[in-house]
Amino acid sequence: MPARKDLKTILIIGSGPITIGQAAEFDYSGTQAVKALRREGYRVVLVNSNPATIMTDPRLADATYIEPLRLDFLEKIIARERPDALLPTLGGQTALNLAMELYEAGVLERYGVELIGANYAAIKKGEDREQFQAAMKKIGLDVPRGRMVSSLEDGLAFAREVGYPVIVRPSFTLGGTGGGVAADEAALRELLGRGLRLSPAHTALVEESIVGWKEYELEVMRDHADTVVIITSIENVDPMGVHTGDSITVAPAQTLTDVEYQKMRDAAKDIIREIGVDTGGSNIQFAVDPKTGRLVVIEMNPRVSRSSALASKATGYPIAKIAALLAVGYRLDELPNDITKKTPASFEPTIDYVVTKIPRFAFEKFRTLPNTAGGFSDELGTQMKSVGEVMAIGRTFKESFMKALRSLEFDVSEGVAELSVPELEKLLAPNPKRIFAVLELLKRGTPAEEIAAATGIDRWFLHHFKEIAAEMARLEATSPSELSPAELYALKRKGLSDAQIAAGVSLEEGEVRQKRHAAGIRPVYKTVDTCAAEFEAYTPYHYSAYETEDEVSDKQGPSVAILGSGPIRIGQGVEFDYSAVHAVWALQEAGYTTLMVNSNPETVSTDYDTADKLYFEPLTAEDVLEILERERPDGVIVQLGGQTPLKLARALEEAGQPIWGTSPASIHAAEDREAFNRLAAELGIPQPAGAVAADEPEALEHARRLGYPLMVRPSYVLGGRAMQVVKNEDELKAYLSQVYAELAARPTILLDAYLDGAIEIDVDALADGERVVVAGVMEHVERAGVHSGDSATVLPPVTLPAEAVETVRDYTRKLARALEVKGLLNVQYAYKDGQVYVLEANPRASRTVPFVSKAVGHPLAKYAALISAGKTLEELGFVEDPEPGFYSVKEVTVPWLKFPGVVPWLGPEMRSTGESMGLDRDPYLAYYRAQLGAGHVLPPAGRVRFIAADDDLVDAYREAGFEVAEGGDYDLLVSLSPDPELRRAVELGRPYFTTREAALWGLEAIRRAREAELEPRPLQAWHA
Repeated sequence: MPARKDLKTILIIGSGPITIGQAAEFDYSGTQAVKALRREGYRVVLVNSNPATIMTDPRLADATYIEPLRLDFLEKIIARERPDALLPTLGGQTALNLAMELYEAGVLERYGVELIGANYAAIKKGEDREQFQAAMKKIGLDVPRGRMVSSLEDGLAFAREVGYPVIVRPSFTLGGTGGGVAADEAALRELLGRGLRLSPAHTALVEESIVGWKEYELEVMRDHADTVVIITSIENVDPMGVHTGDSITVAPAQTLTDVEYQKMRDAAKDIIREIGVDTGGSNIQFAVDPKTGRLVVIEMNPRVSRSSALASKATGYPIAKIAALLAVGYRLDELPNDITKKTPASFEPTIDYVVTKIPRFAFEKFRTLPNTAGGFSDELGTQMKSVGEVMAIGRTFKESFMKALRSLEFDVSEGVAELSVPELEKLLAPNPKRIFAVLELLKRGTPAEEIAAATGIDRWFLHHFKEIAAEMARLEATSPSELSPAELYALKRKGLSDAQIAAGVSLEEGEVRQKRHAAGIRPVYKTVDTCAAEFEAYTPYHYSAYETEDEVSDKQGPSVAILGSGPIRIGQGVEFDYSAVHAVWALQEAGYTTLMVNSNPETVSTDYDTADKLYFEPLTAEDVLEILERERPDGVIVQLGGQTPLKLARALEEAGQPIWGTSPASIHAAEDREAFNRLAAELGIPQPAGAVAADEPEALEHARRLGYPLMVRPSYVLGGRAMQVVKNEDELKAYLSQVYAELAARPTILLDAYLDGAIEIDVDALADGERVVVAGVMEHVERAGVHSGDSATVLPPVTLPAEAVETVRDYTRKLARALEVKGLLNVQYAYKDGQVYVLEANPRASRTVPFVSKAVGHPLAKYAALISAGKTLEELGFVEDPEPGFYSVKEVTVPWLKFPGVVPWLGPEMRSTGESMGLDRDPYLAYYRAQLGAGHVLPPAGRVRFIAADDDLVDAYREAGFEVAEGGDYDLLVSLSPDPELRRAVELGRPYFTTREAALWGLEAIRRAREAELEPRPLQAWHA
């Protein structure tokens, strides 16, 4: 049947700020759906509070509301836009929960809005664990024995019936938040009490433990005609007990027999029909007892999910796009497969390769924080903790796995090579280093059976890990002269990198590459086609393999390669993907063939139809150089993907690759502290007194000369990695010891005088080699000492004197010209006692580029890409510093809930995973909206508890009508020291401030919000 003609306007709700459990995969799915629906002629209204994403780019939807994802704001938007339908399945748990709220509050009925894709009953049955269990029993499927409880007493009673351990799964939470495994009554009391608090419904499922069972997922699609297709199967390498988002996963499933797989397929079809998902994608999770073969259903998501993004990238089947089109009336057999142009969407994907996903963690960001639970734990469980993931494609599991491992951008041994066997055995409990410990133990001869018993990892996977470990051990016993071409080829087919081979035989990586190339050993590139090469692929989506047949078409016309940012991590998130995608769009419009290289399955940049050619490959010098030598592009852009591609710039340039935009020499001049210090001095730009130290004695000597307190950090890091304020020599010694232990390459250390109480300033500028435009000057709310990525940010500045702003603009222009910047430049300053100091300059895209672009109404990353291709700012029509007629505020979200015991505290090292944006003509109301968007609901009145606050601050709140709470419950917490009460506030869902400046901004925002009617307004209207 054709698309519905009775629908004109469709509302899509995004997922809000990126956090653990809900990340860039929803930017990808929302973007794909918006594009598909608009191509069909529908008017699309998008609501999302996240400025960092492509989804909220004003050119994407017809009306883009960057507003808090709250019932009151959504009702106003619905009243203004009058959508005919709401598609609730593309914005993760946030969008699904809001759709339920809108339905239950009568808003959808009041304005005549239809839920499409999944109706209320289906969402309720799929999301409510009690209803879901009943539905599974109705269709004869087994589920773990469990009980939905709303009290601690009921949960304890059930646990006594089934025995410990038990699993706690709070209702309607994200990424397993609040859940876990309780081994005894004391653990259950703590875990269930917390889970009931964190569940929006204040209920939780307590169920029998199936920890250690094998875990599988099926991605399923259904249309109005009840056609159901299985997109792919996914198998977890880690058994049940580790959240699937934290597990290494493989597609297709490797260890199921055909009989077991067909049984699971049939069950999945029965489930999606019984739950009643009208159209679109669902993720269904199963567990299998490895001893008995008992199959149980774990859960389903009646929406596209994190796994849907992985499945889409693994197969080339665009799940979110097809789901959106099914929701407006199409059948699967009516929709063409974009990749083959011959098969319909009802044709189940068949793949002739193996895909491996490995999660990326950021525990190092939280390990050193104050805590109240006896120390930080790296343990993994049923609550998701990873911040990103990588995906790799190979012809075999071994090749795919090894490519994924190096895509993480860690040393492949991850610090385990020096550990003793007993120390390695301790790492076999679920933790981020487990896979490295497994490989090392196998290399040292530990039997696979022992590791299987300790980990629950299937012996099939361990057999392959053992083969990899054996190759590594054999390499260490091989001399360089014994490394024959035949052996080198065999090693490359197993996925080993040149660097790993070089380390094994005591050669330099470049020497192995030379040997390989001399022997004619190079990868070929295969195509992802959804049909195991049965039909020709029209969308060039490639991966490398060491085989004979190459499937890449030869270059036609001018081309540009854009390097992506790899796995999302704290400090390098989806905002860099935003810049890379904008570069692709701009250069395509300028007539270039665009090549994208990236390893991240969550993002828009790795969508099959973003770039003209997509290479899903690790971002290492070896892998990127092979692609560039095969493609011979006219230009390579490294400045838009964060630190990852920047680290490759010199190696690529030395290999003769044409780096476009700001040169690697200029990038190095800004990154190298001594060179930058000299440059600033020549330009007459003040800097805090500082020094660079190569080792501990030199650091201590510089510190005595400079005086304490000092801001210290390693060179060449992103996101304030290991940045800290030290107040005395003992703290500096402890800091150096920790840094040298944690960072693989022994870094030089930067020491700077700490400008206590200074206002920090961020600037994004564009330069074409001659002209410089200062696109945005941002003032931080939190003072110096809080990383710029964790501070609330206001554009344009509010409290900075006009002359300071002009000084900042002047210094930025001088730096851009001196560094010969051709593209983006981010500069950070501090203002104290009437003086502006430069802190650092980065001639590349910064994390603030999407925020500034949306605040000033100019696509900065697109301009930067075109400048790198030779355009001038004048040709782009961007010659004046923009002056928006309103204020934009960025606020951050930090995943404190995922790390029980850690006291929420911000400092020089970045810890936030996402951000929200607020816009208003009043800067304090923009701040208020940004707080709401980040989930901080500031109370208009009530009780405030103060910890370590001065009398003036307390009096200010009293004068505004707040009551001071000495104990008991409260509506707002102001704690200016890392007190354990902050942890309690997070778990109770109470808003809090940890700096005096934020507390004052918040108070003024509350005062003004009391008098104001906050009306949503689309981004397009702000810039009209």
